[in-house]
Amino acid sequence: MEFDALLYLAMFGVALAAGFIDAIAGGGGLLTTPALLFAGVPPINAIATNKLQSTFGTAMATVNFARAGLLDWRAHLPAVAWVFLGSAAGVLVVQQIDRAALMLVIPALLIAVAGYVLLSPRMEDIDREARLSERTYRPIAGGIGFYDGFFGPGTGSFFNASLVGLRGMGLTRATGAAKLLNVTSNLAALLLWVFSGYLLWWLGLVMAAGSLVGGWLGSHSAIRFGAPLIRPMLVAISLALTAKATWDYFGG
Repeated sequence: MEFDALLYLAMFGVALAAGFIDAIAGGGGLLTTPALLFAGVPPINAIATNKLQSTFGTAMATVNFARAGLLDWRAHLPAVAWVFLGSAAGVLVVQQIDRAALMLVIPALLIAVAGYVLLSPRMEDIDREARLSERTYRPIAGGIGFYDGFFGPGTGSFFNASLVGLRGMGLTRATGAAKLLNVTSNLAALLLWVFSGYLLWWLGLVMAAGSLVGGWLGSHSAIRFGAPLIRPMLVAISLALTAKATWDYFGG
């Protein structure tokens, strides 16, 4: 497919905004996927190309959280392996079955995330006692990874909420760990999409550049301001994704 220079510039801007949002609360796909479809990209190509650009932004955010000392790479490696395998399985499954039933479940899950973030006293920058061990949490991380490969919107929010609620992490540290797990699920999905032939490379790389800038800005903002910034953005993104998922199912 061929696009003019103005569209490339517009998609760079959309990806920058999405990368900023994604680095803080997840949900950047709420902007990029509709933008790709509006630009005339077929849905399957839009899904593949979106994974390319989002991987870059999430990787940038992950590096920044690690540099700030908010990410323990070694502690999360087993969960990373589960997420990688789960996401790869999700990509394979989504190409075989209808996703309509999932569209009924997602709004309920996202409302639950928003409610938890609003009402839970654990949603702050204080580490608390974990409800699940790291070993017990791994299959849950793998399940979220499967969801990302299968569908995707809200993955970062699910990682954030589960790491705070189940692993007892403070919100900013949980956001750093969520970026690592999210970039893993993105990368696993991207590797499979690369071989599918659906990627629009030039458009994806232009958007990746925007996503890198947005990821850098968003992660630095999250590190600087912490829970007072992350918490309201998590709620806003969860509710926005809920509205979109509900509209896609009942009105789209």
